[in-house]
Amino acid sequence: MVVALFLFLVAMGCWLGGVVFFSFFTAPAIFGSLPIEEAGKAISTIFPRYYMLGYVAGTISLVLAIYFTAVRDARIQWGGTALAIAIGLGLTFYAGTVVLPRADAIRIVSHQPNADPVRKAEFDKLHRLSVILNGTVLLLNLAALAGTAGALTVRG
Repeated sequence: MVVALFLFLVAMGCWLGGVVFFSFFTAPAIFGSLPIEEAGKAISTIFPRYYMLGYVAGTISLVLAIYFTAVRDARIQWGGTALAIAIGLGLTFYAGTVVLPRADAIRIVSHQPNADPVRKAEFDKLHRLSVILNGTVLLLNLAALAGTAGALTVRG
C-alpha cells in the first residue's frame, strides 16, 4: 500500500508540476524572449513531451485513485479524487490529440504577415481553448490533491 501511495503521489506531483512549470515559467519565458514565430516553433517541440507526461502521469494517478477508492477507507474522498483525475486526463487527451494537431496545422499560416484572417481567427480560437483546457486541468489536479489530503486524514 505504501508503494502504491508513493507512486500515486509521484505521478500527481509530476503531472501538476509539469503543468505549473510549463504554464507559468516555460511558455512565458519563451514567448517573452523570442519572436512569436520562433516561440511558436519552440513551444510546438515541447508539446508532445508535455502531453505525454500528462497521459502517463494522469493514467498512473487515475488507476491508483480507483484502486484506493476500492480498497481504502474514505471512499468518497478517493472517489472524488478519481473523478477529478479522470476529467483532467480526458481533457489532457482531448487537448493533445484533437486541439494540438488542429492548431499545429494552421499555426505557421496564422503567424505569417498578411495571414488569412479566417485562419488567424481559427488559430486564436484553438489557442484560447488550449489555455482553458490547460487551466482546467491545473484546477482539477489541485482538486485531486485536496481530495487526496482529505482521504489521507480520514481515520477509519
